[in-house]
Amino acid sequence: MSAPEPRSAALQIPETVHSRRWAILTVLLFSLVVVVLDNSILNVAMKTIAQPPPTGLGSTQSQLQWAINAYTLVFAGLLFTSGLVGDRLGRKKTLIFGMLVFGAGSLLSALADSSGELIAFRALMGFGAAFVMPSTLAIIANVFDRDERPKAIGIWTGTVGFGIALGPIVGGLLLQHFWWGSVFLVNVPIVAIGVIAMAALVPDSKDPLPGRLDPVGVLLSIIGLVLVAYGIIKGGQLADFTAPESWMTIVTGVVVLGGWVLHEHRSDHPAFDIAYFRDRRFSASVVAIGFVFFGLVGVTFFSVFYTQSVRGYSPLQSGLLMLPLAAAQIIFAPRARLVVARFGARAVCAAGLALDAVAFLGFLLLGTATPIWVLEVVFFLMGMAMAHVMPPATVMIMSALPREKAGSASAVNNTFRQVGGALGVAVLGSLLSTVYHSGIDSHLAAVPGLSEHLQQTAGQSVEATLTVAQQLGSAGRALVQPANDAFVHAMHVTATASAGVAALGAVVALVFLPSRTSQEPPAHEQERVSVRSEG
Repeated sequence: MSAPEPRSAALQIPETVHSRRWAILTVLLFSLVVVVLDNSILNVAMKTIAQPPPTGLGSTQSQLQWAINAYTLVFAGLLFTSGLVGDRLGRKKTLIFGMLVFGAGSLLSALADSSGELIAFRALMGFGAAFVMPSTLAIIANVFDRDERPKAIGIWTGTVGFGIALGPIVGGLLLQHFWWGSVFLVNVPIVAIGVIAMAALVPDSKDPLPGRLDPVGVLLSIIGLVLVAYGIIKGGQLADFTAPESWMTIVTGVVVLGGWVLHEHRSDHPAFDIAYFRDRRFSASVVAIGFVFFGLVGVTFFSVFYTQSVRGYSPLQSGLLMLPLAAAQIIFAPRARLVVARFGARAVCAAGLALDAVAFLGFLLLGTATPIWVLEVVFFLMGMAMAHVMPPATVMIMSALPREKAGSASAVNNTFRQVGGALGVAVLGSLLSTVYHSGIDSHLAAVPGLSEHLQQTAGQSVEATLTVAQQLGSAGRALVQPANDAFVHAMHVTATASAGVAALGAVVALVFLPSRTSQEPPAHEQERVSVRSEG
C-alpha cells in the first residue's frame, strides 16, 4: 500500500471533524450493528412466532419466510438508490432518516397482531436499513485520511461479521426471558441513542456537483434489483430454480438491469457511471464480496439446523457456538491492512477465499456425534477468511471512485453483499433441501400408515421430519437417526458446493485483482469533496 500522506487542504477535512473521527466511527458502528444484527436475529425467533397466540402469532412456514424475505427484498432493491440519495442530499440526513424509519418499523413489528402486519412492518424496517448501510461507509470515506481509511474500513467490515454472529445470541437471550416481540423492541432504544449521537457528532457530506436527476435510471435499478432478489428468494422457497416463478423473474430482472446499464451508458447525466466497472479492482472486488457472502450467509443458515435439530442445542447455545466466527472478525479484520501492506491485495484476497474453501470443507468432518470443538474451529477459520477478504476488497471499491461518489460506491458494495447472501441462502438452501429429501424419502415411505401428505410434509426439512416423528410417538422413533444421517449427508454436499464457489472466487481474485491497491483519485477530484461539520 502507498505511504501515508499528510492531511492536506486537498482532502477538505476540517480539523474539528478529524479530531473526532474515531468517535464518529463508533457512532456509525452503533447504527451498523443494529441493522446487521436484526437481519439475523429473527432466525432464532421463528419457532416461537410460529406458535399459536398469545405465545406467538401462529405464523405458517410461508409467512415466516416472508417475514425474513420482506426485509431482504426491500433492503436489496433500494440499496443503490439510497446511495445516490445520500450523495445528492447529504449522507448524515440520509443516515438519520434511515435510522428513524428503521426504529419505527422495529416498534411496529414488536406490536404486530398478525403475520401480515409483521411482514409489512419488516418491509418498513428494510426500507430504513437500506438508507443506513451505504451512508455509514460513505461517511467513513469522507472523515478519514487515506492512510487511516483501511483501518477504519477493516473495523467496519469486522463489525458486519460480528453483527451477523451476534444476532442469534441476542435473540436467544431475549427469547429466554421475554416474548417474541422483544427481538424487535430492543432496537428502539438503540436507535434513539444512535440518532442523538449522530446529530451531535457526525458531519454531513455530499457530492457538490451531483448533476441532473436521472429518474429513469433510478427506477430501472430498483425494478431490476427487486425482480432478481425476488426470483432468488422464490427459488429457494420452492427448492426449484427451474420453476417459472423463479427463473422467469430472475431473467426479467437481469434484462431490466441490462436496460439500466444501456440507459446509463447512453445518458449524458447517468445516475451511476457504468464506466467505473471497467476498473478491474472495482469490478473484481464487488464479485469477491458477493462470493464471500454467498458462502457465509448460506452456510450459517444450515449450520443452525445442524446445531439445533441434529445436535439438540438450544437457540441460545446455538448462537453462542458462533462466537468464534465473530471473534475472528474482531481480531483479524482491523489488522488486514497490515497483511495487505506486506503481501498485496491480490494475494491476501485470494488466500482469504482459499481459506474460506478449506473452512467449508471442514464441515465434512462433522457427523451426528462429532466433538463440537471441530465446528468451533471451522467457524473461526471462516471468520479469519472473511476478515482477510472484506477489508481490502471494500477499500479497493471505495478508492476506485472519487470520494464525492462514496455513497454510490458503498451502495454497490452493499448490493453485491446482500444479493450474494440472498443467493447463498436460496441456492444452498435449495441444494440442502433436495439432497435431504432424496435421503429421507425411502425411510418415510417405510413408516406404516404414514399418509402421502405427511410424507411430503416430513420430507421438506430435518425439523419437519422430527416434528412428524414426535407426533407419531413410538412409531416415529425409527425416523430420528435416519433424519439426522440424511441431514448430515446433505450438509456435506452443500458445504462442498460452498467450497467450490469460494475456490472460484479465489481464482477471480488471482486473475483480476491488482497486486497492490492503487492510489486514490487525483487531488483535483478530491478537492470537489465537501465535508462540513454540523453542530
